This record gives sequence, structure tokens and C-alpha cells, in this order.
Amino acid sequence: MSLILLGLFLALLMIGAPVAVSLGLSSAIVIVANGLPVSVLAQRALNALDSSPLLAVPLFILAANLLNAMGVTTHLFDLVRLLLGRVQGAVAQVSVLVSLIFSGISGAALADIGALGAVQINQMKAQGYREDFAAGLTIAAATIGPIFPPSIPIIIYASVANVSAVKLLVAGIIPALLLTALLMIQVAIMARIKGLPRDTVRPTVKAVTAKFIVSFPALMAPVLLIGGLMSGYFGPTEVAGVTVAYACLIGVFVYRSLTWAKTVACLRETVEATANILFIVSAAALFAWVLTLDRVPLIASELLLGLTDNPFMLLLLVNVFLLIVGMVLESIAAILIIAPIIAPALALAGVDPLQLGIVFVLNLMIGLLTPPVGMSLFMVSIVTKIPVPVVVRGVLPFLAPLLLALIVVSAVPALSTWLPNYLVK
Repeated sequence: MSLILLGLFLALLMIGAPVAVSLGLSSAIVIVANGLPVSVLAQRALNALDSSPLLAVPLFILAANLLNAMGVTTHLFDLVRLLLGRVQGAVAQVSVLVSLIFSGISGAALADIGALGAVQINQMKAQGYREDFAAGLTIAAATIGPIFPPSIPIIIYASVANVSAVKLLVAGIIPALLLTALLMIQVAIMARIKGLPRDTVRPTVKAVTAKFIVSFPALMAPVLLIGGLMSGYFGPTEVAGVTVAYACLIGVFVYRSLTWAKTVACLRETVEATANILFIVSAAALFAWVLTLDRVPLIASELLLGLTDNPFMLLLLVNVFLLIVGMVLESIAAILIIAPIIAPALALAGVDPLQLGIVFVLNLMIGLLTPPVGMSLFMVSIVTKIPVPVVVRGVLPFLAPLLLALIVVSAVPALSTWLPNYLVK
């Protein structure tokens, strides 16, 4: 049954069917062909959406859309430029830091690229950077968003792997900071080797102070979000709702740029993005259920544990597998299909569920940078009109810090487990 399911799924993908359609239709055909009740289709699809953590997804998307509509990304970019001053390669370093700051708002790599991509790349090109370098760095920096809270992929992983969403979100903080540091080191090395230009801005105390005052309300959004999660008073859904309310308040009363027309446009974008995500969630739930009926998770557990019982070696095997999967499968669909199969096996081997969640998501985010289905590559190409081959050439040097971060997080469980276990009881 599983072989037929996988064959139908791959066949539908090859003829160009969307991922969600491929997952749902192949599952439906197998369910009907095996004489199972058709009502199972609706029941399993609806059960997958009946999840409290998933309520946070549309709220985080809405918060990011609202803040982007106010133009806060430009304020943040200008502030960090002033703070870094005339360091060699400063605008490239700014792109990395702004991606970290904005990741505390958006929670998705493609959202970061959509909001910041054109601004980052145009600023670097205006300073004399090659467009392939600018595009590659922008894509690499966008991988920080799905690791640092709020992370939509992490919330979805927590919902299917039965892990505390709050703990898993907090677990991403240190790995995201590590990833940021490694990318900035890579930029510094390339700045010296390639002679990257210095920024043209000349920071003064007056200019920095003025821009900080303008940016302060936007900077408080990720502080409010992370503080709410760490305090224990809010879960992901509650803190997402608070962030939306905060975005509305500063948009209306502080920046005074959030009009009714912009709000309606943000709501429309949120509904469209949420519908796409939840369609995949429900279709993948059917797919995973059929695999479970055929005992695939149990077989996979026995296979993995038969190879080795060393947690680190198992993580390395899973890393290689997920990097390949990330090249051909959309990240949310991959989480929904593969996490229920792999997570139980690695838990039995002694891998901490928090570490596995971060390693799992980081793998798939690196997959967004790799062809043939690297969504980040195509997103940057669409936003900036840069040809995809040029984007691919630019991203290659930045795979080194991303893969190094993946190895370190896989080898050192404390990077993912210490902070949530210390702060979240």
C-alpha cells in the first residue's frame, strides 16, 4: 500500500500537480481502493486542523503583514546601518542582522525574503556589491527566521511530533544566534578577500538617536513576543494574538500609517497564505495516516535502530536524508510526512525531542536554498528579477556556514535544550 501511495504521489508531482493536491489525491485513491470508508478523508483532514498551536500560524502571518505594511523594515535597516557605521562590508552585515531582528516578527523564510529581499539586495547593489552575492546572502540570512521564534515550521513540527511548542520555539534562540554569528563571520572573511565596499552613511549621535526613536516601537514587537513565551504566561497562540494587537496599536497610534485599505490587503494576504499552509497540513495528515496503517513508522524505527544506536550517528543519517528531501519537497509537507516517522525512532535512541525539532527544521530550511525545488531561490528571483542561475551561483559560498551550524547543533544537544529547560517549566 505504501509503495502505491508513494508512486502515485511522485507521479502527480512529476506532471506538475501542486504538493497539497499530490498528497491528498494519492491518499484518497489508496483509501478508496482499499475499501476504507470515504468519510475517513474528511475526518482525518479535519482532525489535523483541530490543533491549538496551529491557530498561531495565521496570527503570526498577519502580524508580519501588518508590520511590513507600516514600512518598519526600512526603519530597521536604516538603524542597523547607522549602528555598524563604515565597517568593511557593512551593508552585507546589516542584511544578516536585520534578518535576525525581522525573524522575531515573521517566522518564515519566504516572508523575510518577501518583506526584506528587495530592500536588502537593492541597498547592496547601490553600494557596488555584485547581484549574485547580494541575492545569495539574502537567501542565506532568511534561514534564520524559521529557527528564531516565532517560527511557523517549528509550530507545525511541534503539533505533529507531540512536543511542547513553547519549549521548541525557545529552543531555536541559541541555534539562530549561532547561525547569525557564522554568517557574519563568513561575510567578514569575504569582505577582506573580495574587498567589499564600506557603507556610505556617516553615523552621528543625532542621526542614530533619531532613527532609534522611530524604530523603537517596531523593535519592541519581537521583545514582547519572546518575553511572553519565556514568561510562561502565554502559549504560541496567545502571544501571536498579542503581537497582532500590538502591531495594530503602533500602526494606528504611533506610525499612523496603517490605513483601512492596508489592513484589508494584509487580511487578504493572510487568508491566502494560511489557506495554502492548512491545505498542505490536512492533505499531509491523510498521507501520513495511510503510511501509519502500513506500519511504516514502526518499520523505519526498526531500520534506523538496526543501523546504529548512537544518537549522533543517527542524527547525521537523518541530516543527509533531510537535506536530500529538502531539495525536492516543500518544507511544511516534509515536516508533516516525515516527522511522525522519524521522531519516534530517534526518541527511542535517546535523541532529545527539542534538539531533533531544531535539527529537523534547520535541515529543511537549508533545503530552501538547493535546487530543483529551492523555494527561496525562486522567491528572490521573482522579487528582484535576477535569473535563477545567478541566484544559485551567489548562494553557494553561504552553504558553508549553514552546514557548519547544522553540524554543531547536531553534535551539541545543549545548544537546543539548555535554554528551554532552564526558562520554561
